[in-house]
Amino acid sequence: MENNVFEGFYKKTINERLQILKLFSNLQESEIDLLKVNGPLSIESADKMIENVFAVHCLPVGLAVNFLIDGKQKVIPYVVEEPSVVAAASNAAKLCYFSGGFQTGADKSIMIGQIQFLEIKDIKKAQKQIEDKKEELIQLSKTEELPMVKYGGGLIEIQTRVIESSYGPMLIVHLLVDCVDSMGANTINTYLEFFAPKINEMIGGRAAIKILSNLSIYRTAWAKAIWTQKALEESTKGAIKGDKVLDLILEAYEFARVDPFRAVTHNKGIMNGISSIALATGNDWRAIEASAHAYASLNNSTYQPLTKYYKDKDGNLVGEIKVPLAVGIVGGSTTINPTNKICLKILDVKTAQELSRIMAAAGLAQNFAAIRALATEGIQRGHMKLHARNFAAAAGADSNLIDRVSRMMIEQNKISLDNAKKILEELKSKNN
Repeated sequence: MENNVFEGFYKKTINERLQILKLFSNLQESEIDLLKVNGPLSIESADKMIENVFAVHCLPVGLAVNFLIDGKQKVIPYVVEEPSVVAAASNAAKLCYFSGGFQTGADKSIMIGQIQFLEIKDIKKAQKQIEDKKEELIQLSKTEELPMVKYGGGLIEIQTRVIESSYGPMLIVHLLVDCVDSMGANTINTYLEFFAPKINEMIGGRAAIKILSNLSIYRTAWAKAIWTQKALEESTKGAIKGDKVLDLILEAYEFARVDPFRAVTHNKGIMNGISSIALATGNDWRAIEASAHAYASLNNSTYQPLTKYYKDKDGNLVGEIKVPLAVGIVGGSTTINPTNKICLKILDVKTAQELSRIMAAAGLAQNFAAIRALATEGIQRGHMKLHARNFAAAAGADSNLIDRVSRMMIEQNKISLDNAKKILEELKSKNN
């Protein structure tokens, strides 16, 4: 067996890790130099965030504009690598700005912690014991040094569920905890570790898994916006009448409502906005994505869109969204990464609910932009135009030629890396 050069890698300094990686992966010194470049997040800070750090990864931070949310003008930082996402959200927000923008709301920050009990002799009796002692346990949580109590949060409810399995019936106890302005993972786990032995002593059996649930059904945010027929018509530069655009959008929405294959892509577009803001603010975008997609299939026989569209009595298009959003503005990387701190300052939010409401509005804007484009000119037209600059840069165009190469690709209606290279070669040969 070969010597494991990564043995004790976590104990090494950053430079030592880079040298090991350089030899193992045959990296050039110029590549190592690139990995040493720091942004706002220093390599020293990054080393405290995760294990085996060797570099800091950078992504663009863009600003979605034109948002009017609950009567306040907002600009929204997005961390995303995909062209057209920021532009699409900004345009969608602009189109509903003068019809009131986005009206939003959010639940309290209530998260679910789960305790799995096995080998319970009498599950119904155990459930009754927990129900009888529930208020006593809730009061106990307020007298202990448990997180969030001093901020007005803490344990607010205890629920039980019985699940049949190949290992026999499982008694699942849910602790519902108000996590206030934190995302809540560490808070929930603290409560579970505190209460699991106390409940176990009461009902017997064996307490097994104790873990947060990322399906945050009690922590949702919602948003609503109206797009007038006039705005819809203007969005096509008058090429399509407003009432026709509205009908086309409703047809497109119906496709997503009745077909899970389409609904998944429909919801993915929503998450383009929500996850970009989660990244910008240091929130757990993986948990948010998992929760949203589970929520989309929770109350129906098939996977459903997270948004809905309909025509109101005045003939305008109404869009609505409701999505679980467990986000925080304290704790986690928000306290370490300077970019996250700045993005939260730009958003001007004072509570986790405010952040979740902005994210819901952005998700609705993102979805409207995609569904409008699909229903009218097609998704590729605007999307690929914004990709043109990327292709020009990837082909090797410098800052003086990027715009020219991308413009020529758009004029030729042939946007691809191969065509960018071809145009660049032709331009260079003319200059020589």
